[in-house]
Amino acid sequence: MAIPAKVSSRLSAGLRKFQPILASARSRDVNESDTVVIVTDLLHEVFGYDKYSEITSEHMIRGTFCDLAVKLTGALALLVEVKAIGLELKDQFVKQAVDYAANQGCEWVALTTGAQWRVYRVQFTKPIVNELIVELDLLQLNPRSDTDLELLWLLAKEGWQKERLGEYAAQRQALSRFSIAAVVLSPPVVDVIRRELRRITPNIRIEVEEIGMALRQEVLKRDVLEGEKADAARKLASKASGRALRATRTEDEGKQEATGPESAGEPRSAP
Repeated sequence: MAIPAKVSSRLSAGLRKFQPILASARSRDVNESDTVVIVTDLLHEVFGYDKYSEITSEHMIRGTFCDLAVKLTGALALLVEVKAIGLELKDQFVKQAVDYAANQGCEWVALTTGAQWRVYRVQFTKPIVNELIVELDLLQLNPRSDTDLELLWLLAKEGWQKERLGEYAAQRQALSRFSIAAVVLSPPVVDVIRRELRRITPNIRIEVEEIGMALRQEVLKRDVLEGEKADAARKLASKASGRALRATRTEDEGKQEATGPESAGEPRSAP
């Protein structure tokens, strides 16, 4: 989906304006409070959120305040945890930000130093898990690159309203190594592999179980077959295969009903 020209122009101009500001702030090693001021201006001038009605710093969570929150049409859309621009974003910061989001039932949380941005999707499972969806370094982006501007658009108000971040997350999941491994191991794909192998070696008997074992032991890496992400990908692939099989059966039954008993080899009854 193409970025509207007006939005693209704002993102490009905003990136040009804030890159020297961010570079200067980093060289001076400004503190967290000053970084929050810069991030607020970024959210307003670059990402397009209204500073007075859509960006707030008064969002209390468990007796403490999250640095910033973005609200759209009155609903909490994004929690933003800000760290001083000179810090490296660490795992412990991620946990803090995700804990904030989990306590508010907010699906999206951003961890940022102003220059570096990491956006996570929170899944309210037991236990609660999070997935890194977008990682940006504003100092490394090119204001003239359509690809870089498209990444910025994911976080912009206009992209948010079109649910671009959710679409991007779904695309990443579909193209992840876990999803591709799960699809490769699914019965429909293994059947296709078996058919093609039989064409290559017509005199050799090959079973689907043998293909599955070869894929697991010799073709696919172990890290795409084990763990929570691999399990989740297998469940999705299994559901998809089941839906496809049921659809095929329904289609076949419909054809049989449409063609009548003669096509099924049954004699037609006499009038």
